[in-house]
Amino acid sequence: MPGVFQLSPDQAAREAEKAHALGVPAVLLFGIPERKDEKASGAYARNGIVQQTVRLLKRELPDLVVVTDVCLCEYMSHGHCGIVGPEPGGGVANDLTLPLLARTALSHAEAGADVVAPSDMMDGRVAAIRRELDKHGLSGTPILSYAAKFASAYYGPFRQAAESAPKSGDRRSYQMDGANAREALREVALDIEEGADMVMVKPALAYLDVLYRVKTEFGYPTGAYAVSGEYSMMKAAGAKGWIDERAATLETLLAMRRAGADFIITYAAAEAARWLKEGA
Repeated sequence: MPGVFQLSPDQAAREAEKAHALGVPAVLLFGIPERKDEKASGAYARNGIVQQTVRLLKRELPDLVVVTDVCLCEYMSHGHCGIVGPEPGGGVANDLTLPLLARTALSHAEAGADVVAPSDMMDGRVAAIRRELDKHGLSGTPILSYAAKFASAYYGPFRQAAESAPKSGDRRSYQMDGANAREALREVALDIEEGADMVMVKPALAYLDVLYRVKTEFGYPTGAYAVSGEYSMMKAAGAKGWIDERAATLETLLAMRRAGADFIITYAAAEAARWLKEGA
């Protein structure tokens, strides 16, 4: 992924400061621990990589909105988003995973995260996180749910960069079928009922119809996640001279906004902010 790197907390703070100066209002943190295990213990460690970075960012850049990705895949030795059953070829154990997700979200919020964003696609995770936050006096911490997250080929570059690809199998049993838009609407409705404050559609560009339907039907604050494959394709075509990278990137971001996105998560955020400042 051109221009995208794994960063230490101090490096992340410097990058966030530069982006914020350009007008980027928020960052989304995704942690990569030094060690992985089958309990994802790095995800909820008090001094975990995300927890460290949240505290640093809120101290150095108090006006920056810090959002944390709540998932277990990058902390699990097997690379799946939850606890895997003991039987050979066992799938992810949804209900056993929920307490770990709630514990992770709580640790992020206690570190100072402004928003927690569960991306795992386990059933019931929003309710579990909401209960845990409320129980510990953090009822004001919003939940941004990856409510409609599809099993997509567009995640490839990110999984390589973040070292989070599953060691076996895939995530189709808990991520959504790209052919089934009705299921996406049901998932969004369930997450809202469980207490989500914001919802997200991921990926963005190939699912603009879903984004439009979610925003139109529910009227909730709705985000679009322009994922690594979208970003990398734009970069590669621009480097080859096949497209005007700046014009094409801004056009795709505009399409997401037009489809109903109230906010956009994109690897091109700092560049787009700079281009907009320049009046592109």
